[in-house]
Amino acid sequence: MSRLRSLALPAFSASIILVAFLLSPQCASAIGFQPVSPDELKLTSEPKAPGATAIILFRQVDRDDNGRTTHEDDYFRIKILKEEGRKHADIEIPFIKEYEDVTNLHARTIRPDGTIAEFTGKAFDKTIVKSKDWKYLAKTFTLTDVQPGSIIEYYYTIDFNDQSRVFFSHWIVSNELFTKHAKFSLKPYTMFHQGLRFRWNWQGIAEGPKQGADHIVRMEVNDIPAFETEKFMPPEDELKAHVDFIYSSDPVLEPDTDRYWKRAGKQINENVEGVVGKKLSAMVQAVSQIVSPSDSSEEKAQKIYARVQQLRNTTYEVRKTEEEKKREKEKNEGTVEDFWKRGIGNRFQLTWLYLALTRAAGLDAQGVMVSDRANYLFNPNLRDERKLDANVVLLHFKGKDVYCDPGAAYIPYGMLPWAKAGARGLKLDKDGGQWITTPLPDSNLSQIARKATLNLIPETGAVEGKLIITYTGLEASTRRVEERNVDETAHKKFLENEVRELVPSAVEAELVNKPDWHSSSTPLIAEFDLKIPGWAEAAGRRVMLPVGLFSSPEKHVFDHAKRVHPIYFRYPSGRVDDVTIELPEGWRISSVPPANNEDQKIIAYSSKVENDKGVLHISRKFTTDVIFLDTKYYPALQDFYRMIRTSDEQQVVLLPGTANASN
Repeated sequence: MSRLRSLALPAFSASIILVAFLLSPQCASAIGFQPVSPDELKLTSEPKAPGATAIILFRQVDRDDNGRTTHEDDYFRIKILKEEGRKHADIEIPFIKEYEDVTNLHARTIRPDGTIAEFTGKAFDKTIVKSKDWKYLAKTFTLTDVQPGSIIEYYYTIDFNDQSRVFFSHWIVSNELFTKHAKFSLKPYTMFHQGLRFRWNWQGIAEGPKQGADHIVRMEVNDIPAFETEKFMPPEDELKAHVDFIYSSDPVLEPDTDRYWKRAGKQINENVEGVVGKKLSAMVQAVSQIVSPSDSSEEKAQKIYARVQQLRNTTYEVRKTEEEKKREKEKNEGTVEDFWKRGIGNRFQLTWLYLALTRAAGLDAQGVMVSDRANYLFNPNLRDERKLDANVVLLHFKGKDVYCDPGAAYIPYGMLPWAKAGARGLKLDKDGGQWITTPLPDSNLSQIARKATLNLIPETGAVEGKLIITYTGLEASTRRVEERNVDETAHKKFLENEVRELVPSAVEAELVNKPDWHSSSTPLIAEFDLKIPGWAEAAGRRVMLPVGLFSSPEKHVFDHAKRVHPIYFRYPSGRVDDVTIELPEGWRISSVPPANNEDQKIIAYSSKVENDKGVLHISRKFTTDVIFLDTKYYPALQDFYRMIRTSDEQQVVLLPGTANASN
């Protein structure tokens, strides 16, 4: 998702944004429809993209970072080669509603005979992702008269209504389709701020862009392979061929990585200390209201953590009107003392407030800037401090270090949100800081435990009874964050749908309790009345009952023959199933599958089926303790998942009481 970038700004940007609002003229778009090409009309295939159903013949991106009217003009010309390629006539142009808009949209179809069908319809906004920070939309429309041999083309303008977007310029070069030729340009922001420096990094292309005498940066590329999207892969934009542009107020563009980060680290630390403050008298008074003198150091840390999480966190609130956001911004400015007095702050500010309070309590605490690995694969050698866009607090106790992020909603003390765990970070100090990697939680700390107590109904083959699902750690917090702004009815539907997705057949599930959606420290527990019709099937006099009751999530994972990208899991996690099935009177267990126990250290699976005095007991555990695997390990991982599926498909043989039975 090319626009799901962090909105955090580097330390130097505050003064830059002020001048970005000054008036500057808007440049007219230079993009328009290209002449119809007979050679393109005759094209039936692309040797460099064998089997492609459609290709991009030409693409153009012109971005203007002038500051006042920052915008980007985009143009696509696509050749439809096969019948399956007609789906590309359904066009989606993604944008984030809060920060940008799509305007100046024009589209047309060039038929195989060269005649043209202009698009005269209407584009609609379609929600494709809802996030805690934004609503991710797409401008959608469909072109008509599209068939193999047709060319479709369209162009549009993205207007950036948030001027800070100037400082997050980038080109995403790769596309889901093979690109035959593309041109890119950027008019960098230079007006009114002569001390501003400008540079760029690139990845996945042989040669980077060049800046001309007119200061415009340009690049042309040919034969860019189609980008393949896979499940469980690192951030998409980091894998695609791309160019990132970096604005800096440094007096020089420091080429040495160590010196760059030493300077940047000192500046970041100075800015943080300016927010946290060195005079902690107000914080000392606040701490006296939270902790007791007899508390241990870690008890103090936990109590302060709980108190900060009780404050109003604007990051997780429903988006407001422009006027409300303006008032909110004014309220959120200031030091940690201001945040405490007002009882309000965003997630960034509340984490720094925690840093100030723990220091006031006499604890050894440091600020840490980390790179959000939901968006980035951080590389210090690229010298881009914008990608250190998240903050946490490091507490030093005797014999151990504890990382905390109270600004993250529903995260337990001593645990980090998944995007900040296992992430590269800079531990701040006055000398420029030290590089660290934040710890990952063990899989047993973020689990989904499913306990089912069921009865077999032999007449229908159904199993029915009670199911209790307990979510802990990051499994609980991620669901609480995702569902924080919905009502009880939506909560119920969400949890019931999760149960339906667990069982590889039709299932009836009804939530019968009211889970605690607001706690950070307690598990999220959901209780259901459960019925799975036809789970057991008759085979002559025998009845066959599959053991993989909740095996659906592993059914089609890693079943493709080849893997292009590394495997990337969000966080270590575990699945623990405990299923008891009572048989009706007169029924017996004839045979059960053998136990299975496969432990590869970073990933493990075990299953055991027992005949407990005529009661069937199924236990299953699956844990993942790794977040990144190179593609060379894909065959081994694929074999492991095949083993899981084979084990889950094994069956228990049941017999009526009149038949001979043995365990």
